[in-house]
Amino acid sequence: MTQDAGAPLLELRAAVRRFEHRLDIVARLAGALGAAVREQVVHAVDHVDLAVQTGEVVGLVGESGCGKSTLGRLAVGLLPLSSGERLWHGADVTDIRSAAARAIQLRMQMVFQDPYSALNPRMRVMDIVGEAPVAHAMIRRRQKIEYVGLQLNRVGLDPMLMRRYPHQFSGGQRARIGIARALAVQPEFLVCDEAIAALDVSVQAQVLNLFMDLRGALALTYLFISHDLGVVEHISDRVVIMYLGRAVESAPTAELFASPAHPYTRALLAERGSVEPLKRTFVPIRGEIPSPLAPPSGCHFHPRCPHAMQVCRETVPALIDIAPGRRAACHLHAAP
Repeated sequence: MTQDAGAPLLELRAAVRRFEHRLDIVARLAGALGAAVREQVVHAVDHVDLAVQTGEVVGLVGESGCGKSTLGRLAVGLLPLSSGERLWHGADVTDIRSAAARAIQLRMQMVFQDPYSALNPRMRVMDIVGEAPVAHAMIRRRQKIEYVGLQLNRVGLDPMLMRRYPHQFSGGQRARIGIARALAVQPEFLVCDEAIAALDVSVQAQVLNLFMDLRGALALTYLFISHDLGVVEHISDRVVIMYLGRAVESAPTAELFASPAHPYTRALLAERGSVEPLKRTFVPIRGEIPSPLAPPSGCHFHPRCPHAMQVCRETVPALIDIAPGRRAACHLHAAP
């Protein structure tokens, strides 16, 4: 596999992921008899371009159901693309079953959202963290206890606890075990999928600080998926906003929060909590997010957008450069 030193660490080009629900024999029979049944297709990720540079922290933000988690799974190869390309250091690893993809798979890992369901309740921590390094011949089996102890110490856990089961730990401790498991195979790139959302606020801050410390100590690159704008603003170098399967804006964090370019981004920022709520007027995003089974034509956001025009209903806006380092998919920014 030939790598391009100047290319992004990870890149997705026109990434598409559809989930298709095929009709079973009963539904096909009902259709033959005239019933209104049809196969359903969920458009989870719709032609998304994403590039993550080495050492960067990219925040991925959007409402529930917008495709954030699916995009994260596509990035690390847990799901195959329906169409599009996946590149690692410029080398094509689109086919996750290929030798090239398998060769880099350990270098990208995922930290999952729910620390209670992400860990096998029948395995001790020493096996949860140490299984993969042994299986991939990174360490010998007799080295596992010492190696797992190092990983637990790195995430702030007492190595003496490694013989316990997940149910014997708190939520914050389980989150740290999940991080230790990901780090045990020495990755370069971590996708953190709402990794602190299920934790208490005080524990969230501790785990968030751990992520930042690990970034510096291990030269990690993150795709940090979250619905919490405050967390994303704190940890990210750059933010990508998703809406109904599409990326609608990308910008450096400070610039995006100071002057959002897309109407959806403006609406998200307007809904953030305030310590002085009486000094601002709360205006929620009108309507509900449409179903990915039948997304709107043109710009997916046009049914909820206060600036919608006829072109928004008919034409999909391209994600274009609107300023150095900034991109938006909105007809308001299209050249006249």
